[in-house]
Amino acid sequence: MKYFLVIISIVTIFFDCSRETNSANNMTNKTQETNGQSSKDTTPKVTGIGGIFFFSENPEKTKDWYSKNLGLEVNQWGSSFEFRNANRPEEINYLQWGPFKEGSEYFEPSKKDFMINYRVQNIEGLLKQLKENGVTILDSIETYEYGKFVHIMDDEGNKIELWEPVDSVFTAMEGKTTK
Repeated sequence: MKYFLVIISIVTIFFDCSRETNSANNMTNKTQETNGQSSKDTTPKVTGIGGIFFFSENPEKTKDWYSKNLGLEVNQWGSSFEFRNANRPEEINYLQWGPFKEGSEYFEPSKKDFMINYRVQNIEGLLKQLKENGVTILDSIETYEYGKFVHIMDDEGNKIELWEPVDSVFTAMEGKTTK
């Protein structure tokens, strides 16, 4: 866990959780802003990919290969991909790519050689829905300045990381990114 936290916090050089409301309807409602401004979708759901992590026999050699042959901007933790938010083009978002040393415990209890991080909105609402659906929740939501995280297992034994990002923190760091 510490390895990933270091990745996220330093990568772009790449507890106060929101309260759940008493209304079950708030989980799927969209709130309207007043005075003719656009609506903000708060539906608990995945909004994109936040990271791709995989085992590598030699992470340094792997990062060097990707840098040399595919042009990735790499640092000691992998590469941060920069992209624009489709709904708010002025907003920069990030996806983290990272090779982990083969055998890392971070993917446990999964026996797979990879883990996908999904960007989500309304992580508290999503976690409530997942619990109601009987999904295995591995930990509780952890909050950092760059977002909120929780881990779940899918029905095939893949560990999944859910991340409600605060992309502005990475943008403020102004580190090199892959574009």
